[in-house]
Amino acid sequence: MNRFICIVWMFFLLVSCGGRREVQAVGRSNLVSQESEALPDTVPAPDAEPLLPDEPLLKVSDVVLTKEFLYDQYTLDDVYPYKDTVRSFKWEVVRKCLAYIENMQQDSVRWVVLQNYRNLNSEAPLVRRYVRNAYRRVADTLGVERYQSVPLYLLSDTLTPERYGRDGTIAYLLGREGSFCRILPATFEEEWLVPERYLKSLADTTVFHHVIFVDRRDQNIATLERTGRGAWKIRSMNPATTGRHAPPYAQETPLGMYLVQQKKTRMVFLKDGSTATGGYAPYASRFTNGAYIHGVPVNVPDTLMVEYSWSLGTTPRSHMCVRNATSHSKFVFDWAPVEQALVVVIE
Repeated sequence: MNRFICIVWMFFLLVSCGGRREVQAVGRSNLVSQESEALPDTVPAPDAEPLLPDEPLLKVSDVVLTKEFLYDQYTLDDVYPYKDTVRSFKWEVVRKCLAYIENMQQDSVRWVVLQNYRNLNSEAPLVRRYVRNAYRRVADTLGVERYQSVPLYLLSDTLTPERYGRDGTIAYLLGREGSFCRILPATFEEEWLVPERYLKSLADTTVFHHVIFVDRRDQNIATLERTGRGAWKIRSMNPATTGRHAPPYAQETPLGMYLVQQKKTRMVFLKDGSTATGGYAPYASRFTNGAYIHGVPVNVPDTLMVEYSWSLGTTPRSHMCVRNATSHSKFVFDWAPVEQALVVVIE
């Protein structure tokens, strides 16, 4: 337990601050060696070694990234030009996060996920101190909106919640106190009480070996898979488009770490300010609130899927979702298991 709390503190500090497979090692610098080899298409990825509770904690330097693509279309370089500047994949940040993700699983933990998609578990009560944001919605003083969120209560006060927790946040279940559960969210530094109806228990066999990194500053996405202790394969490196701040409808993709909770082959969306269908987004994987990783949106009256958009990898344009090439969203849809894959949004 104490070690788990220490790991949470580490993460809090770190994060705040189909064809031929290419195999490249990502070393301890941000440069990537150009070693490559052809592998048979039919060779499956090796099973990841189990996480053992008695092993020492991983250091960031223990995490080794290797390029072994399972999806190799529209692949970006580690550092690539964009207009009059350059963008990159932040591999050092990725390694820090992956070290934390492995370490947080070394103890025997009972995982839960905070859930309140579309307020299905009832609207969260008002927090003690709240504001109305640019969208004219109630939010706590940290900017987390009441809508679709989960109330978090201080251990000393179960009458009025102190703040909100985002839908899709994973947490360690510490125990039950009456109608409340005591939890330690994975990216928080404090324990909280939560009404049980807002929590879903994950299977005892849950492991997080699939992680998707979304960089909302450089507008890219990378998928990584654990194949052994400290060993992670980079499965794809692609352009993406995240959410933009444009009240009253479009919102930024929120920073943080979330669980892949749900998948839809076609996620139907409405026209802004209307109940009329606006179109659909193909191969959608939901991770927090109404935020999905999905393919290029198809607007009515069109019905055929669109593979690619010139806007991918440019500037934030979506309502909160993470847009991808449709074939890449299909890859993520098939590759990332529901309730066992994580989405980490960085910048």
